[in-house]
Formats: sequence, C-alpha cells, structure tokens
Amino acid sequence: MMPAVDFRLLLVTERQQTGGRPLLDVLTRALAAGVRAIQLRERDLSSRDLLRLAQEVQRLTIASGAQLLINDRVDVAMTLDNVGVHLRANSLPVAVARKLLGGQRLIGISTHAVDEVVRAEAEGADYVVLGPIYETPSKTVYGVPLGVRALEDACRRVRVPVIGIGGVTAARARDVRHVGAFGVAVVTAVLGAGDVERAVRELLDAVSMSSS
Repeated sequence: MMPAVDFRLLLVTERQQTGGRPLLDVLTRALAAGVRAIQLRERDLSSRDLLRLAQEVQRLTIASGAQLLINDRVDVAMTLDNVGVHLRANSLPVAVARKLLGGQRLIGISTHAVDEVVRAEAEGADYVVLGPIYETPSKTVYGVPLGVRALEDACRRVRVPVIGIGGVTAARARDVRHVGAFGVAVVTAVLGAGDVERAVRELLDAVSMSSS
C-alpha cells in the first residue's frame, strides 16, 4: 500500500526567498494557514546543517499534521521518522530510493518533459512535479516554459498525481488544475509574500476547485 498524496499545494523552501524573514517563521505561518506539505530544498547546506534544519521543520509539520519531504537527500530523510523524499530528475532512481526508504514513505520526483513524467510513473513515484509551466527566474536553467498544454498532455498519459511548478500564482493555479493537474508547487508565491497567510489561502482556494 503506497502512501497517499493528500495535498494540492506543495510549498518548496528556499530560505533566500523569504524577504529576510527567518524561514521557520514563514513556514509556521504557512502551515497555520493550511499548507499540508513542505519540500525542504536547501541545497547549499552541509549535511549536518540540513539535518538540523530538517529536525526543526519536522517539529512544525508534526504539530500541524503536514507532510515533510527532503529534497534529494535520501540519507537525511532516513534519519527522520515518516519523512518522504523529493528526487531531482538526475538523482537516484525511484526504485533505489524505494528500496532504501520502504513502501510507507512518499517519494516524488521532478521532471521537465512529458516523457519523464511517464517514466517516473513506471518507476513507481508517488507523485510527479512537472515544470517550469510558466516563466520563472528560478527555473531558467531548464529552458523555455513548457506551458499548460504540455502539462495537460502529461496528465492525460499518467494516473499518478502530477503537480505543476514554475511561475505559479493563484490565478494560474486555476488554469493548472483545469488541465488536469493534481495540484501546484510554489516557492516565492508564498515565501516571498508580504501576507503569507493570505497567499496560502488564495492558492488553496484555487487548487481546491474541481478540475473538471
């Protein structure tokens, strides 16, 4: 029995995007407003510092009943109870991560093309993040935006939950859901918002709508 993906909004961390506010303060506000999944993505930290931060974030997610996913670092995830992992497109294969983590932890993976989404499902990912859907400075390394038509194509070809990322706003989140995506992932739309709670509520309202 694979773990269920029960979140429509995935908040991806990048502590440089908080406008100078402590990351934990922003995450506390986001969780209180209804965020149910956090992907801890702080790639510049040492293993020791990442583990320390993950432990602090996990205390917050446990208190609010939210899911914590560690970006790429299966070893760090393994040191924490009930924590999942979000793999990069060129990271460990999903099957290897599953063997290490077992069947009860969430494993997601980033993809940048429709064929990669299909492959991720075949390899056993619990959910797949596809992007960038829209133009965004943080994703320029992955080339031109894919657009919602590519997202729609991916959603038609797989049954696994597909989450759109890249330049997603509350207004765009509705479009993402309309073409069949399970949900959205955001960084600055929440972390950089002056009113974190309002930003979360608007995104949750957008992604909770029917995708029909």
